[in-house]
This record gives sequence, C-alpha cells and structure tokens, in this order.
Amino acid sequence: MNVTRAIQAVEPVVPAGSTLQLILAATIGVAVIIVLITWLKVHPFLALSIGAVGVGVGAGMAPNAAVTSFGAGFGSTMAGVGVLVGFGAMFGKLLADSGGADRIVDALVSRSSVRTLPWTMALIGGLIGLPMFFEVGLVLLIPVIILVARRSGQSLIRIAIPALAGLSVMHGLVPPHPGPLVAVTTLNANLGLTLAIGVLIAIPTVIISGPLFSKFAARWVKVPVPEMFITAADQGLEENIKRPSFIATVSGILLPVVLMLARSIADAINPGSTDPLNATLDFLGTPMIALGIAVIYAMIVFGRGGGMDRAAVSKSLADSLPPIAGILLIVGAGGGFKQVLIDTGIGTVIADAVNGSSVSVLLLAWVVAALVRVATGSATVATVTAAGILAPVAASLSSTDVSLMVLAIGAGSLFLSHVNDAGFWLVKEYLGTSVPQTLKTWTVMECLISVTGLAGVLLLNIVI
Repeated sequence: MNVTRAIQAVEPVVPAGSTLQLILAATIGVAVIIVLITWLKVHPFLALSIGAVGVGVGAGMAPNAAVTSFGAGFGSTMAGVGVLVGFGAMFGKLLADSGGADRIVDALVSRSSVRTLPWTMALIGGLIGLPMFFEVGLVLLIPVIILVARRSGQSLIRIAIPALAGLSVMHGLVPPHPGPLVAVTTLNANLGLTLAIGVLIAIPTVIISGPLFSKFAARWVKVPVPEMFITAADQGLEENIKRPSFIATVSGILLPVVLMLARSIADAINPGSTDPLNATLDFLGTPMIALGIAVIYAMIVFGRGGGMDRAAVSKSLADSLPPIAGILLIVGAGGGFKQVLIDTGIGTVIADAVNGSSVSVLLLAWVVAALVRVATGSATVATVTAAGILAPVAASLSSTDVSLMVLAIGAGSLFLSHVNDAGFWLVKEYLGTSVPQTLKTWTVMECLISVTGLAGVLLLNIVI
C-alpha cells in the first residue's frame, strides 16, 4: 500500500453526531451484531450488513449515506482482501491436490516433536510475515496449518495460534508493512533503527502470544480440523502420482514472499524512484500480482510435478472457489462495517479527546492507536491517526525515542480485534470457530501482542 494513499485515505472526518451519540451507536451496533450471530443464529454477512447501516443511522448519518459508506467499504475490501483470498484459495488447492502440501507437512511433522511443533509454526509465521501483508500470509499458510494439525493429531488451535501470532506481530511492528511504514514516514523516524528495534521486540512478543498462549487457548477452545485441503494421504489412499519436490514446493510458497520483499527493499533504498528496475519490482511485488504469479507457478510446477493434466489442474482451480464464497461475503461485510464507523467520525472524536494529554508520550501513542483500533476496526486508520496526533511531539524527541513511538503505535493498532475487523472474520471462517471461540483465541492473542509489544517498548525506553 502506498504510504501517501494510506495517509490521504484517513483524513480527519467531521463527526456525524455528538460524541455521546457516536459512542452509543458504535457500542450498541457491536452488541447487536454479536447477539444476532450468537443468539438468533443470523448469518454473519446479514448481521454485519444490518449492524453497519444501523450504526451509521444511529450515529447521525443520512440513511443513504450509511448505505453508500457500507458499499464503499465492502467494495474496497473485496478489491484488496477478496482478490488475495481468491488467489490464495487457488494456490492452496493446487498445493494440496498436487501432493506439494504433503511434502511440506511431512517434513515439518517428521522433523518436529509434539513439543516443538508449535514453535516451528511460530517461526514459519514470523518468516512468512516479515515481508507479507497479514492476509497474504494467512491464505498461504492456511493449507499448511490445517494439514499439520490433521497429520500431527494436535489441536488446531495449538498449531494455528503460533502461526497467526508470527504473522500478526510482524505486520504490526516491523516495517516495511503499511502501518509501521506510515508511522515512520509521518513521524520522520529512522527506518533502519525502527526495523532493528521492531524485530527485537517482536521475538519475545511472538513467543508469549504464540506458542505459550496457544497452550491455554487449546484448552479453552476445541474445534475439529476443517474439512479443507483433503489430500490422498489424508484419505489413506495409495498415491499413484508423483509429488512435486520439496524444493519446488517451498519455492512456490516463498515466491510471493521474495517478490514482495524485493519491492520493499527497492522502495526503502530508492523511495519514489521511477527507474525501470524499481518500477518492475514495484509491479511484481504488489500483493495481488505476486500471488497471481504464484498461482501460475503452481499450475505449471505443482501440476506437472504432481502428474496432473490440464483437466485436473482446471478442476482443482474451479473446486477451490465455492468453499470461500461465504468467507468473502463475511469479510467484505466486515470491511463495510469498518468503513461506516470511520465515516461517522468516531476516530476524530477519540483523537480530539486525547490531544494535549500530559500522559507519557509512548503510553499515549499506544492508547490513541488502541482506542481508534477498537472503535473502527482498522489498524491503518489507528496508526495514521495516532501518528498525526503525535507528530508535533516527535519533532522534539531523539531518534531512538521516535522509533519507540512508532512501535508503540504499531502495538496499539493491533489491540482487541473484534467484529468490526475483517481479519476477525477471515480467521473465524478459515478455522471454523464460533464468534465466542474466536474472541477467546484470536482476540485474546491480539490483545497479548499489543500489551506485550507496549511492555517491550517501555522496557527498552528505560535501558536505551
């Protein structure tokens, strides 16, 4: 995501109603959505659609404006996350049908004990998440998470949480992800220093919110492994076709990672450059293009390596899309709800309320980002809002303190993901958990990441 576009996308919005009206509308709206889904058993897509328009009207928006806002948020989410999920589903199905996923999973399970497997998954999540958007990393890792849980016999939550923690921590704390990069640009922080400190804080944060927390989460929530990515090995069938080699399979998974990382490095070295190399890397490293290239790679390399003919490859691609139709509608509706909340101006109200506070600047940075995140469901909006408020203060701080402020904002932007966050629904639908189960696992994990990240920032502020 272009940093300038991200900043422009969240210019301060004039509140649609009074502060009390906005807070009541948002609170009641979230409560209604949860009741509709958990008690009345209304489909999440319908519940989110009803709740979004209701919140907009309750906050003071004209009914037509609320509907337009919801549609805009739905469309923008589908244009971004929707395309990525579609490409990811195709890639994952080819990975499973060709036998490539079996290669990866067999290697992970055979080389890791029951005790170390969650740690291995956290490491994989962190490495994949280092250059990747969270949604891209998730759709790439979901086949591996599901097959590792099925093949190892371990709890799905025990396997999934560490991988999700690795992805989420890197997305929120480590540049060149959009959130941290926006804050780095707005606050004029040192990118290299912020990256180094971010990785330093990220390591213990992943450990606490991933492998350690997953022990408790697996006891709280027990769900069966979803019936997705079923392979011949899972069905106990003899495999008469060859499987892609381990190197070819890993290369396919890492291909979009490398493309996106190359783009980030080029942008960091020559920001704003329009030379042919930068332009090419900027195009190839766009998440949609990188994943599209990975799908083409899978069609050729996985298909041929797995002995699949053109008809089999075509069937695999076609079969990958129906199971994610519901996921896409729910995630899109979550994006629509988020946009309505943003357009009501609740983020502006929160920013005005805390502006000029005498609290520690690092703690204030975290609080502002956390409040906006909880209210709007958008980590990027939370990051840009907090960075904009703290920019005048950052001008008088040392380079190290500014980098710590960037990370405090990043940590706050991950706090308390719930029903107004499209990522909440993406995780829920992929793992097959209920809303309460997702709150007990994913939401608690995000809170742990946020609080642990803040603790790391405050501790480093003492010693450096």
